[in-house]
Amino acid sequence: MDERESRGMSYADAGVDIDAAERAKERIRLLARSTFTAGVLADIGSFGALFRPDVARYRDPLLVASCDGVGTKLKIAFMTGVHDTVGCDLVAHCVADVLVQGARPLFFLDYLACGRLDPGTVEQVVAGVARGCRETGCALIGGETAEMPGFYAPGEYDLAGFIVGVVERERLIDGSRIRPGDRLLGLRSLGLHTNGFSLARRLFFEVLRCRPADVIDELGASVAEVLLAPHRNYLPLIEPLLDGGILKGMAHITGGGITGNLPRILPPGTGATVRPGSWPVPPVFEFIRRRGRVAEAEMYRTFNMGIGMILVAAPEDAAAVRARLEARGEPVYEIGEIVPGARAVRYLDE
Repeated sequence: MDERESRGMSYADAGVDIDAAERAKERIRLLARSTFTAGVLADIGSFGALFRPDVARYRDPLLVASCDGVGTKLKIAFMTGVHDTVGCDLVAHCVADVLVQGARPLFFLDYLACGRLDPGTVEQVVAGVARGCRETGCALIGGETAEMPGFYAPGEYDLAGFIVGVVERERLIDGSRIRPGDRLLGLRSLGLHTNGFSLARRLFFEVLRCRPADVIDELGASVAEVLLAPHRNYLPLIEPLLDGGILKGMAHITGGGITGNLPRILPPGTGATVRPGSWPVPPVFEFIRRRGRVAEAEMYRTFNMGIGMILVAAPEDAAAVRARLEARGEPVYEIGEIVPGARAVRYLDE
């Protein structure tokens, strides 16, 4: 009989370190507190999180909820040991998903699962989540950290986020007012954001056999820097436009690209035409297209191609939207318009 048999089994023998989990949770508690807003009513650690919205601000409030993950961009974090950016990416992505309906974020919860819990890695990831929440005035009020030995490869984890926002019913932006002739205004992305990484990873690491630290001269950065470029936080740009009724619709360009995401906000009987070449495409997309010999149509349904958010405005309002954003130093590109037809995107040659 070996020593473990003589003393009996423990959770640690099965690969779960409860002490490490407690250390990680204490670090998470401190990070989460840095995001708390007036609506938070309970500390981290309760079975359920409590939040009291300021209902006096609204006549007929609607809650808007969404959840998402970072996808295989996490693989780049594993390869580089840089874990403090993916959490911020997660928050920016989820915020944009409720923002497109006119909602301001209230609170956020995260889910982090790993094979073996490393408190330092967990702290880096959650520090990124907390930073993203602070930047958007969104409280990180709870979540789950799960240690599941044998389920994830050593050094790997999964990350998901859950967000709830609020919008006055009469200010809901649902695309129902979109009409033929409305203009499409594109806001730039900072790179891949959180989509298309399975294709990008295959190109850089399998086909081209790059290492994360390798510098790509024509991109002016290392592979890791290019692939870990952050997801933009669009809330500070768009929030001043939410209450005036000037925006008829917004599309967050995520997985599926412009091709797959823009039709999601179009009412029946409308389609969209988009003019490639009407905005500058970041060099990383041209690099992927050329070196991977990726078809143009495949690029536009896999990547954001440099446009992370599309705003829809009436022709008479489009100039005002552009002026307000450009006054804040944000380039705005008129990339197309709404047309009669089926819910689909048609690309026009310049």
